[in-house]
Amino acid sequence: MQGTVDGFSYGTVTPLVAYLMACLGGALGLRCTTRALLVAHSWRPGWLALGSAAIGSGIWTMHFVAMMGFTIHGAPIHYDRPMTYASLAVAIVMVGVGIFIVGYRGATGSALFTGGTITGLGVASMHYLGMAGMRFDGEFEYDILTVSASVVVAVVAATAALWAAGQVRGFVWSVGASLVMGVAVSGMHYIGMAALTVHLHGGTAAPAGGDSPAALLAPMLIGPLAFLLLAGVVVMFDPLMVMGGPDWTPVDHKPGVPARELVAHTARRPAVRTRRTQDRPRSRAPQNR
Repeated sequence: MQGTVDGFSYGTVTPLVAYLMACLGGALGLRCTTRALLVAHSWRPGWLALGSAAIGSGIWTMHFVAMMGFTIHGAPIHYDRPMTYASLAVAIVMVGVGIFIVGYRGATGSALFTGGTITGLGVASMHYLGMAGMRFDGEFEYDILTVSASVVVAVVAATAALWAAGQVRGFVWSVGASLVMGVAVSGMHYIGMAALTVHLHGGTAAPAGGDSPAALLAPMLIGPLAFLLLAGVVVMFDPLMVMGGPDWTPVDHKPGVPARELVAHTARRPAVRTRRTQDRPRSRAPQNR
């Protein structure tokens, strides 16, 4: 039989907190990616990895905070721990692949398209893998068209976010981009949930395996939130991240470096000529005598 679902058991609390988690992860990830484009190559992998983990942790936390408000009437929900945390790993890895592509190839053209597509597919994969980790006395059925729409939203949102990371330099603009990204990620989540239909098997017993939502709540919030707070501290204590303006230029293309070298050479040439002119009268002095 078809089950009755409620995605807002706690009202607007879970959607609002989930949105804030998506914005926090997006803001930190965008700032770290922007910073990576402005530093030397030796520091770039570290900033890109931090940005990948921030975005992946943010969207994963957003998903499961939102799922705390999801209930199925008459069917207790449990979660499979390995698959639940596997969805976190998938999110971080696939987001990381997209971010590294943009970080080394630039947020333009084919690199932006490829990186945005991989990142968006990572967000969608995290969502549906996390849904596959749910255990209850029934099964899910998805509407293909709605699922496809959620994947398209995820890809478009990821592409726009990576473009913003490569183009937006000011702190205020990055915050605005992260707010838009939070809307897109949350929209992708709830579009995916709208594609869901629950079919119950008719039993009332709780599933044999898996952990309850209460058992997963503590590590789900403490772990990723602690990391996001740590990443936030790193960003706060980097003055270029907070005070940077639109006049930043990538370190690999800083203007003025060759110009300083040319000025140095031109400054040396008059000195050499002056020495030669001073030496000539001394060599001719004995001949005049």
